[in-house]
Order: sequence, then structure tokens, then C-alpha cells
Amino acid sequence: MSNWPPDPNKTPDNTPTPNNLDNPSPRVMPVSSGGREWHLLEKTLLASIEEQRRARRWRVISKVLSLLTLLLLFFMLSRSCSTADSISSVDVTKPHIAVVDLQGVISADNTANAYDVSAALSEAFESKGAKAVVLNINSPGGSPVQSDEIWQTMMSLRKEHPNKKLYAVIGDMGASGAYYIASAADEIYVNPSSLVGSIGVIMPGYNLKGLMDKYGVKDATLTAGEYKDILSMSRDLTDFEKQHIKGVLDNTHKHFIDAVKKGRGDRLKNPEDNKLFTGLFWTGEQAIALGLADKKGSLMSLEKELDIDNVVDYTPVDPMQMFLNNFALQLGSGIGSSVELKLLPEEQTSAEMK
Repeated sequence: MSNWPPDPNKTPDNTPTPNNLDNPSPRVMPVSSGGREWHLLEKTLLASIEEQRRARRWRVISKVLSLLTLLLLFFMLSRSCSTADSISSVDVTKPHIAVVDLQGVISADNTANAYDVSAALSEAFESKGAKAVVLNINSPGGSPVQSDEIWQTMMSLRKEHPNKKLYAVIGDMGASGAYYIASAADEIYVNPSSLVGSIGVIMPGYNLKGLMDKYGVKDATLTAGEYKDILSMSRDLTDFEKQHIKGVLDNTHKHFIDAVKKGRGDRLKNPEDNKLFTGLFWTGEQAIALGLADKKGSLMSLEKELDIDNVVDYTPVDPMQMFLNNFALQLGSGIGSSVELKLLPEEQTSAEMK
């Protein structure tokens, strides 16, 4: 029979007793209390087992939470995409106005880029249910290259689909490259307070030589090519460099002017006398008087004018960006509601919740 664990109340066989003190066993050795050692060992083992159980429990909880988070993200993403009034959620065979947004700075890196906007416009024109196409503009301008590519797409689509009108509706702003694009539309609608025009080209530059000298900063730029540092901020431009840059800007400006003249034609009122191509901008009301725009109106007024109340958004949408926007909106709404409840008096809160 096993003698483990030892009984702390039992005297070991080899421990000297009054009866065997005269004949001690040669193998007698002092032994510590077996019960104390056993309890210590038992505690250590139980603690180790409990730690392992706790670790396994947290691993399971972590996996479950991760799965629930992914399911929640998927649900919210699908919900955000399905709530958008886009071509994926409506019947595009029914008569409708096809809308494409041009929002923000025009750049290859932004949503207002030539590839996405041109593709959306092409899809809108090719849709049999689209009775008219609207480019909904709110932009200060941007890249002349991106602007020109969108302009060319619009002019080409108008030729391919002569029975489908293309409208440009300018909101807060349709300036510089944005107006470049708008000029390709059949008609331009503006708000009386919209900012319109700015037909010009700019290349920002700064000369920090005086500031650098003041603080002992030296330019150690190395170049291969006499004019490679032509836009350096540490020195003045030479007369030749100024003339060269001016020539580049003038050439780009000419492309801008030619595009506006081709798009607007005889609707422009005395461009030279009214300094339409000098980079000045005007309100929507002034733009109509100068021939830069055609009518006061918005997307809603255009719906009434065309007697079509079905609007379909053809603007390319980044699902993740839409999800993040909707998530932030819902989060902000939830926080706002909770703060409002806390700020309301207790009696008023109870009454409203009833």
C-alpha cells in the first residue's frame, strides 16, 4: 500500500522512540514534516492548473469576440452599401436622372480623379433608363491633366449620345479645373451664391533665402542639369527661368481657355472686356450674366424641370470608406444621444422616454 502522502501525525518507522533508543537503526535520518511539503506542492500544482484554465478560457473568449467583431463589421458594411441610392440597389431600367459626383480637389489620388469620374459618366450615358446625366460639382479645382481628361470624356459622350443631355450642377464652388470640366456640359446650373470661374493657372513658389540666412541655414542641394533646381526656395529665379515658367503656365492656360470657348461657345459675353480668362471668379448670379453659366438651379429643381423624380447615383463608391463614414456617423449619433440624456433633467428624461 502506498505511503504517499505521508501522515503528518504518524511517526516515521525509522524515527527514534523511547523503545528503541538503545538500539538505534543505522539508517535513521531526520525527516521534515511531510504534511507541510505536500500542502505546498498541492498549492503549486493547483495554481498551475488554474492558470492554464484561465489562459484557455481567455483564448476562447478572444476568438469568440474576434468572430463577433468580424460579423458585426460585415453586417454594418453590407448595411451601409445597401442603404446607398446607387446603381446596385435600384432598377436602372426605369426612367431616371443619372448623377455623378465631382467632390473635392481634382487629383489622381482623390475620389475626383479622371479614371473613376470618366468611367461613371460612361456608365451613366450607356444606361438605357437614364434620361439625362448630371455632373454634381463642388470643387475648387486641381490637376489640369485630370480636368482635361474628364472634359474630353464629356465632349466625346455628348457626341456619342446626342439625345441625352449632360448637365453640370455647381454647388458651393466650381472653380479653376472644376469649371474647366463644367464647361463641357450642355448646360450649367448654379446657385446664386456659388463661386464660379477662376479660369487661370497657378504654380506656387516661395523664396526663403532671407529667413535661411537669418538662422544660418544653408542649401546643400546637388543637381545634374543647369536648371534642375529652378523651383528652389533658397534663391531668386533668374530672368530666363521666370520667362520659361511663364511660358509653361501660358501654354497650359491656353488649353484651359480653348476648352472653355469650345464648350461654352457664343454664350460667353465679351470675354476680353469682362476679363473672363484672367483667373477672376464670380458668384453664380454674376456667372449667368457673363455667360459662364446658364440657369439658377440645383439637382432638385432640375428634377422638377425634367419631370423625373427618380435619381440614381452612379458615383463610384469605396465600400470601406462608406462603412467608415457610416460607422463614425452612427458612433457620433450614439454618443450624442447618451450625452443628451445625461444632460437632460431626470424628470424630463423620464417623461420623454415614456
